[in-house]
Amino acid sequence: MSDAPHLAPPRRRAPRNGVRAVAAVGVVLAIAAGGSYAAGFGPFARGDDGPDPAAMKQARAFLADWAAGRLPSAAGRTTEPGKAQEVLQSFTAGLDIEQPKLTAADDGTQEEADGVLGVPFTARMPVTGLGTWTYESRLPLREQEGGGWKVDWRLSLVHPRLSDTEKFRLEREESTPPKVTDREGVSLVDDAYPSLAPLLGRLAGDAGGGGPRGAVELVDRASGETVRTEASFGKKPDPATADRPVRTTLDATWQSAAEKALAQADGKNASLVALRVDDGEVLALANSPSSGFNRAASGTYAPGSTWKIVTSSALLLKGAVAPDDVVDCPKYLTVGKEFHNVETSEHPGATFRKDFTESCNTAFIGLRGKLDDGELGEVARTYFGVGQEWHAGIPTYDGSVPVPRDETEKAASMIGQGRVQANPLIMASVTATAVSGEFHQPSVTADAARDADAVRTEPLPGKVVAQLRALMRATVTDGTARVLADLPGEVGAKTGTAEVSDDQDNNGWLVAHRGNVAVAVVVEEGVTGGGSAGPVVHGLLSAVPEDPS
Repeated sequence: MSDAPHLAPPRRRAPRNGVRAVAAVGVVLAIAAGGSYAAGFGPFARGDDGPDPAAMKQARAFLADWAAGRLPSAAGRTTEPGKAQEVLQSFTAGLDIEQPKLTAADDGTQEEADGVLGVPFTARMPVTGLGTWTYESRLPLREQEGGGWKVDWRLSLVHPRLSDTEKFRLEREESTPPKVTDREGVSLVDDAYPSLAPLLGRLAGDAGGGGPRGAVELVDRASGETVRTEASFGKKPDPATADRPVRTTLDATWQSAAEKALAQADGKNASLVALRVDDGEVLALANSPSSGFNRAASGTYAPGSTWKIVTSSALLLKGAVAPDDVVDCPKYLTVGKEFHNVETSEHPGATFRKDFTESCNTAFIGLRGKLDDGELGEVARTYFGVGQEWHAGIPTYDGSVPVPRDETEKAASMIGQGRVQANPLIMASVTATAVSGEFHQPSVTADAARDADAVRTEPLPGKVVAQLRALMRATVTDGTARVLADLPGEVGAKTGTAEVSDDQDNNGWLVAHRGNVAVAVVVEEGVTGGGSAGPVVHGLLSAVPEDPS
């Protein structure tokens, strides 16, 4: 019997909804003991209660090399380097495994037969395009005559069921996913709407069982027959819904305009969300670049001064300030560290309205004593749903407003910095809530809209809503969002500039509302909100009707 690994012949089945491609992997190796054990000493006979640290170090080094794809190095830590490298290569490549995560357990290490030390570990094997195969195994280590430890090579350490009589085979079954449409039934395809490419397959798969499916199967080496299925991926289609289009809340006109508007970001990473104020249904969701991470809904950003909408809500709810109250806006204010305004501007004797429209950081920080330490987070959660678990129909990050740990962090949280985290989906929703008084959970699918009651909030008082709308309108007519002043309709907005780090330019933010639509845009390293995110919002609202149908 040859010691070289080989690919098992594929076993094909008639696919239910498409064509099945088969990849296989197998190894044929005699298990050799490899190395001798130093007589008279055990791995726990070291005067302590745990295994020899040198053995554990070697175990973790082997797993780290294997996980990182350094297979020659991993194999070199075994008693049979040549065989080990062939098997590890065949196993990972043949099963389309990429970037495995291998973690040694903190406990459970045992002395096994013939003085071998068994270290348990968890293997998380991402199978390309399908999902993660997770299993438990044990890593045998043997002390060498010349000192030191090596992994005692055997097939079963790769997986407990891998042997010289059984191997693994990957079977894939591709099915044609159902069509995804916008709210009016217009087909959404990724070549026309590139920002949606990462989401369309998931939406189709979640709704109708479309998308890739497959399994890792244990097969008999001699006959090729399946012994058992080790892992299954994907959802089988429901015959009743397999051919039914998946309808989203998106609007093809708004989505197309959003994709084009992001060209105004000048090649910087940016994202945009537009949603309906009255029900939270998302009309457009776009990212630049369009592939990869959906930063619009899953990103974690400091929202900067757009967060002053929430801070203002907390102050107005409490009666701690009124729009015409004088709240001085100095250039600098020190609270553990020095805070300043954008371009170190100042507005002596300014009203709170002026502080809002000119986005004065020092004025807002100076009001921090008007709020209890956890009050800002409580207002965000109670009225705006931030930090609760949303069910939008796609993966989302739903925000965080931790209780500040000290006065410096409290000062930062007043202006959307510190540990306050959000993204464009959250800030579009915050804007919609502020101008309507009522939170509506954002949704991208009809099923998500039906789950909207999962988030519990209270309505904002009408007086507070009227004050917020007036403040946001004044920001467009007389403040930092003048870039939107020439747009038709009554547009309200708030700009934001969020610090990232000492060696990166600030992120630029702008949120706006017009009619029944709220919009949020972030441009990474955009420097200022009006200068970077402003043109994006302007481009979007210039290209769409004043109000969606």
